[in-house]
Amino acid sequence: MSSKGGRRSPLVADKRYGKEPPKPKAAAPKRTPAKRRRKRSSWPVRLVTGTVGYLSRTLWAISWRVGFVVASVLALATLYFYAQLQPLGAYVDARTKGSVTLLDRDGQVYAWRGETFGGQIDAASVSPYLKNAVVATEDKRFYGHLGISPRGIAGAIRINLAEGRGPLEGNGGSTITQQVAKLLCLGVAYDPSVWKSEGDYEDDCRRGGVWRKIKEVPFALALEAKFSKDEILTLYLNRAYLGAGARGFEAAAQRYFGKSANSVDPAEAAMLAGLLKAPTRYAPTANLKRSQDRAAVVLGLMHDQDYLTDKEYNQAMAQPARLSKAAAARAGGYFADWVMESGPAFLTSDTTEDVIIQTTLDQRIQKSAEEALAQIFSNRLKAGSKAQAAIVVMSADGAVRAMVGGRDAQANGAFNRATQAKRQTGSTFKPFVYAAALDMGWNLNTIVEDAPLTIHVPGSGDWSPKNYERDYRGPITLTQALAHSVNTATVRVSEAVGRDAVRGVANNFGFEADLAEGPALALGVSETTLLEMTGAYAGILNGGTSVRPYGMLELRLRGEDTALAGQEGGLGERVISEEAARELTYMMHQVIESGTGRRARLEGRQAAGKTGTTQAARDAWFIGFTADYVTGVWMGYDDNTPLTGVTGGGLPAEIWHEVMVRVEDGLPARPLPMANPVDYPAEPVYETYAPGAPATGRGQGRPRPSNPEGFLVDLLGAILRGGN
Repeated sequence: MSSKGGRRSPLVADKRYGKEPPKPKAAAPKRTPAKRRRKRSSWPVRLVTGTVGYLSRTLWAISWRVGFVVASVLALATLYFYAQLQPLGAYVDARTKGSVTLLDRDGQVYAWRGETFGGQIDAASVSPYLKNAVVATEDKRFYGHLGISPRGIAGAIRINLAEGRGPLEGNGGSTITQQVAKLLCLGVAYDPSVWKSEGDYEDDCRRGGVWRKIKEVPFALALEAKFSKDEILTLYLNRAYLGAGARGFEAAAQRYFGKSANSVDPAEAAMLAGLLKAPTRYAPTANLKRSQDRAAVVLGLMHDQDYLTDKEYNQAMAQPARLSKAAAARAGGYFADWVMESGPAFLTSDTTEDVIIQTTLDQRIQKSAEEALAQIFSNRLKAGSKAQAAIVVMSADGAVRAMVGGRDAQANGAFNRATQAKRQTGSTFKPFVYAAALDMGWNLNTIVEDAPLTIHVPGSGDWSPKNYERDYRGPITLTQALAHSVNTATVRVSEAVGRDAVRGVANNFGFEADLAEGPALALGVSETTLLEMTGAYAGILNGGTSVRPYGMLELRLRGEDTALAGQEGGLGERVISEEAARELTYMMHQVIESGTGRRARLEGRQAAGKTGTTQAARDAWFIGFTADYVTGVWMGYDDNTPLTGVTGGGLPAEIWHEVMVRVEDGLPARPLPMANPVDYPAEPVYETYAPGAPATGRGQGRPRPSNPEGFLVDLLGAILRGGN
């Protein structure tokens, strides 16, 4: 726009509004905070929120302080335990006692005593199947935690509560590391002055409770800090108890499968790992089927956690683990106990070393004895019968080859009726009466009278022995008297040769107990054990030399070649002449051929023996021998209840027969070392000589008769009655 006259025209707003433009409104004054209007909550809400806030702040203040204290205590406790821990090697085998491994006559293992440690194994070299089985069964998160598993503990508490137990009773949710802490007893060493036995010490280590669980935590953390995972697993593999006295997986693998833990297959590994839950209950030597069922559960866990392929799993399920031959046989439990008791305690029951004992046991003969007893008892006894029996088989030099101490042939540590039960011997004692007579010059055809007899016993009055069959045969030979177990004739012989002579022969043959003083001595009223009786009969078989039964051949420490102890027993001194032993053997042969022991007769093989039944049939015996072995059998009740319908010539003779048929199977038939009866004259015993107490009746003296007529009458009577 141009201006006129050089002056600018005033600026004029466009007239857009048709009137003056509106004046701008004045800005509203700002409201100061003091003037703001507050929206206040109701007082109850303010009270609650204030209280919650206060409590939260207080709880947080307390929590972090308590947490700090707990963490500090835990760290200090862990550091304390860490400082106490020793190198790995100190914990691998911490047994306070050693073990005893027993070998049979061929050097094969047949029994163990004490806790066996098979030697150190390592988690890095052990069978991977075993390593994986243990992890899958006991702690599947083992390689991922720091020694404790809160998830596992929570799960265990939930299971315990659901099953009506306390939160820490039953399942503990322990990791493998915590279980190692328990096995190490939280670092507390065994002290005999504190615990009565190692068993009490371990019971205390295994006991549960809140305080024990709390202490396990820092110890487990210390273990994790001190050792690697594989080292912790190595401790577990070496120290875990796995039943039957096996400490560690190497010992268990050797005991159950006869192989190293480094070479077990999946089925065997699963069975071993399954023992960890309850070693005694699941031990395969106690119940193989139950152990196999438990192993199947472990195989399932291994398969689910991809430790086994489908093929490996199916094969292991189809072919479950089985015991080795030695473990399955479990032979010689009573024998092993006897050897342990007969050896020095510091090298057997109380040994602190691992000991190897080679013994005289023959596992084939042991099995034969066990099978024979089981067969007779199952077929010939009433169901529920509590009658017991014992068997001993030995060689002529006293080497014991088998021993059964009761009907439970597998028992360990049980009462051994073969060595511990002292029972009256009955007529099995009679051979020693005749042994004394034969050694004095009598012979197997010497004639003695079987007739009523009364002997006056000072202080007791008259005593009249009776025959079992309640009749009398008149003049008979010694052979007939023994074959038919004639009481009156045997007493006459005993009184004639003198009781002292009879006792002397019996004692020299191995009777250690005091023998009866009266005339009933001849009828076996004295007590002894089956082992002693069998040993005494071995002296007859070997030609009249005493024996001391023995079972140990050699004792040495594991890994050592030098024996610390050797055989204690065997042949002793001569008791009777060889000729007398040969005559007595023939007489005892007739017991089986034509006398009271006919049920013991062996087809095609010579045998000799003697039956025995005590008063009221409380004991029944049969002891006899072939040219190879001497076997003794006893039968009765532990509480002395009389046997019903049982004599020595019955079930004991049948048991003996069944044992010997099995024992002699495959062996050539050898003749007995016995005399020929035709070589001996019939010499009647006529005059009466009763040392100490007179006896009525004839037949008690060795000298030739002074009355020839009487001699002829007796000889004629013997011939008419069948005397030899």
